[in-house]
Amino acid sequence: MLTAFLACLMLSFGLGATSAWAEGEALQGTLTNSGAPVAGVKIKAFTQDGAPAGEDTSDEQGKWSIPVTGPGTYKVELDLTSLPSGVGLTNNRPVLTPTVAEGQARNVLFPLGAAGTSTGGNQPGTSDSGGGSSFDRFADLLYSGLHFSLIIALAALGISLIFGTTGLTNFAHGEMVTLGGLVTFLFNVTIGMPLVLAGVISVAIGAALGYFQDRAFWGWLRKRRTNLVTMMIISIGLSLLVRYVFLYFFGGESRNFADYNAQAGVQYGPFLIAPKNLIADGVAIVVLAAVSFALVGTRLGKATRAVADNPALAAASGINVDRIIRLVWTIGGGLAALSGVILGAFQGVGYQMGFQILLLIFAAVTLGGFGTAWGALIGSLVIGLFIQISTLWIPTELKSVGALAVLIVILLFRPQGILGRRARIG
Repeated sequence: MLTAFLACLMLSFGLGATSAWAEGEALQGTLTNSGAPVAGVKIKAFTQDGAPAGEDTSDEQGKWSIPVTGPGTYKVELDLTSLPSGVGLTNNRPVLTPTVAEGQARNVLFPLGAAGTSTGGNQPGTSDSGGGSSFDRFADLLYSGLHFSLIIALAALGISLIFGTTGLTNFAHGEMVTLGGLVTFLFNVTIGMPLVLAGVISVAIGAALGYFQDRAFWGWLRKRRTNLVTMMIISIGLSLLVRYVFLYFFGGESRNFADYNAQAGVQYGPFLIAPKNLIADGVAIVVLAAVSFALVGTRLGKATRAVADNPALAAASGINVDRIIRLVWTIGGGLAALSGVILGAFQGVGYQMGFQILLLIFAAVTLGGFGTAWGALIGSLVIGLFIQISTLWIPTELKSVGALAVLIVILLFRPQGILGRRARIG
């Protein structure tokens, strides 16, 4: 059902299989001054060890692009001497250190304005290992870690609720995250809807698909008394199938939303934050708080916790277990789609964006305690922060490995997770 819906949707929007394979990783951007493109500005890219990775000059539309050899962290430098007369950097940061994911064309933003204006930041010449002081780099990583934690938390909360009420470890949940980003892209870029409206529609579609896939598929398997191991294997197969449907119709390259794509950051003390990210953070926090409150303070929330604790006893007390499980799948689908919308605005949209963070979602849920909503939130915070801040000491390519190593160490001392309960076996 999920693959058929997406295939019909993409075909109706005119997306074919003309670019089914990835074009590779790249650094790119658009230079503008008060909305007008700035041409002739030189941009250079370097690897972490200082080796040249490429260079480009902005064209008549202010656009530049530098293909790179693979994922990782790069140093991108804007040549201040090539700026037109009267134009300068408003944040005094000519060197940035973006991280490029696999298959991603990463946007790098250099906010330009009248020469002599500045919103804060470091003066040129004070950079070390990638532009800006060590404290500025720590502040950037701290915020990006918090932002990434919220993205993981949205998906982790949904998968934790599904596991708590059904016992299913759903490996296809990452594709629901991807679906949120792709559907938003279709409505925003292909049809031309505003990004906010496209995101709302995407979340609604994700919630609806969560409901219908349980009603037509997972619920049917439960009625046939399919064991959980078999259902988990089915979810792995479903994940692979849907992912390659995404690849066939959407293509392998990373794309960006039409709105707020080249939004300059604003200095808030030591933090340089794009306003779109602050708004996304606010939305994520409100949604997470609302779902958490609903689980604690509403009748449906109490019924959900009762089903998670003991489905048979909940059914005997008059609770419609199937209805509660279907509600959980609906909420989980909507949360996953919202996670995909925010992730797409943060790093671009790709056919495996959900799969790339699926292991981190499971790590967050496991660390917090499987089946516990609050545990999923705490686990996401730990994983997201450690992944970003650890790049101060370890190569970017190993940041996920470091997070999983921390997960293993914590579970050695607390196998049930931070907020999980000890289970008696045998």
